[in-house]
Amino acid sequence: MRSRQPQPVMAHLEELRSRLIKASLAIVAGAVVAFVFRGWIFDALVRPYERVVLDRELAFFRPTEAFTVFMRLSLFGGFVLASPVVIWQLWAFIAPALTKRERRVVIPIVAILVVLFLGGIAFGYWSLDRGLSFLLGFGGDRLEPIIGGNEYLSFAVRFLLVFGLSFEFPVFVYAAAAMGLVGWRRLASGRRWAVLAIVTIGAVLTPSGDPLTLLLLSVPLYILYEATIWLVRFTLHR
Repeated sequence: MRSRQPQPVMAHLEELRSRLIKASLAIVAGAVVAFVFRGWIFDALVRPYERVVLDRELAFFRPTEAFTVFMRLSLFGGFVLASPVVIWQLWAFIAPALTKRERRVVIPIVAILVVLFLGGIAFGYWSLDRGLSFLLGFGGDRLEPIIGGNEYLSFAVRFLLVFGLSFEFPVFVYAAAAMGLVGWRRLASGRRWAVLAIVTIGAVLTPSGDPLTLLLLSVPLYILYEATIWLVRFTLHR
């Protein structure tokens, strides 16, 4: 009997490996598509910079930097395109541990996770030029921004990913409530702690750490927290 105990653990590890391979293949396929449209992705990410810094082109300082930039953009685009598959594979790994009734909500939850992730990226894109304007405005007339393409695009990609991933947190709050760990009254009474946690985590995650970007991230997250309280109250009250 003891020799059979490790088998379920090995089975879970094999399942995890299979899911990770499928998610990785989806990201690679998405990266190939993104590489084909790399010019469009580049123009879209550079547009906020161009709106803030007029008549100044991005530069690169090493022979390999342009290649690195486009590879990084392709990987970022591939992750965004493959996000439905990646999220589905993660939930499919968890699904065997759920009851039949709980599995019915997997597809809606995956859809919500994808919508929130893409919505966070869209909101981050809207916030990007506002954050840039605030940061570059400190230089005034004394400092002229000469920014490398690699540095700017690395900043922009991290900026968008932080917003996209942060917007996922309402699903985990709702899941905790669905498992009975918290109720809507406890969530409502813990608003001040939620605000503290949102601001603290936002300060750690934001690439720039400036107060405007922190505000742009914290306000929608708190609105999502309030919406989650109402959703928990009227869907899990039984």
